[in-house]
Amino acid sequence: MKKKFRIKRDDIDGYLFILVALVIFSVFTIYPVISAVITSFQNYKPFGSEWVQFDNYKTALSNSLFYKSIKNTAVYTLLTVPFSLVIAFVVALLIMPFKKKTQSLFKALYYIPAVASGVATSVVWLWIYDSSPSGLFNQLMKFLHLPMQNWLASSKTAMLSLIIMSLLNGQGSSIIIYIAALLGIDTSYFEAADIDGASFLQKVRYIVLPLCKPTTLFLLVTGIINSFQVFQNAYMMTGGGPDNNTTMIGLLIFNNAFVYGKYGLACAQGVLLTIIIAGLTAIQFRVAGDDVEY
Repeated sequence: MKKKFRIKRDDIDGYLFILVALVIFSVFTIYPVISAVITSFQNYKPFGSEWVQFDNYKTALSNSLFYKSIKNTAVYTLLTVPFSLVIAFVVALLIMPFKKKTQSLFKALYYIPAVASGVATSVVWLWIYDSSPSGLFNQLMKFLHLPMQNWLASSKTAMLSLIIMSLLNGQGSSIIIYIAALLGIDTSYFEAADIDGASFLQKVRYIVLPLCKPTTLFLLVTGIINSFQVFQNAYMMTGGGPDNNTTMIGLLIFNNAFVYGKYGLACAQGVLLTIIIAGLTAIQFRVAGDDVEY
């Protein structure tokens, strides 16, 4: 016999509990996405937008600066995300032997930069990269008897400066996630490895890395997504210069929308960026996610 669909009191209570979250998600996520897709087909104006079909996409795909911004973002991603994961993993391994109180202290210290204001952090790094002899990095170069650099204004060092800033700005979230993954590994694996006479590196290779693969995949996917959306570092530090060598796709979209008033073009570029990120995410799950269980 077919069971009749009935909404019980518990069901109503459950829907009420998630109602606020659904409303917030709909207003601040679903609606902006749908609105951006619609605007990407328009020559947007506050009053009387004109429907231009695929003209914004044609303009975006025929613009050399769009491809240069994608290239800059890809270079930034390829050099920051893998090294960030390595740094976070190594630091997590180094923290693990300590007692819980000491672990908590180190986790707090590494997580502080993630809590600090991004603007305040950028101001500190602007002082570090100051091109005058008072800049911290130039003082280091002087101490090493090397020529001082105009870090943020030179096409040779601008992108490198942003990458170093990203790597040294703290990997607090990734470190905490890796520590949680390491704490979840059954100690019996390490006890068996000790009996077999395995070295520390062998334990890391044959026990830790395979069992932390789901965590690594998660951090890799989210890291690439966040890196392709990077905006604040380039905006605050270099403004996209010199010669657009640090213009990231996020900064390009921002400039088109809020500097030049080309909202339709900015939305079209945002949709293209979404497609690129979705494609990269699918490739990562296809390549590295087949044998990952959650």
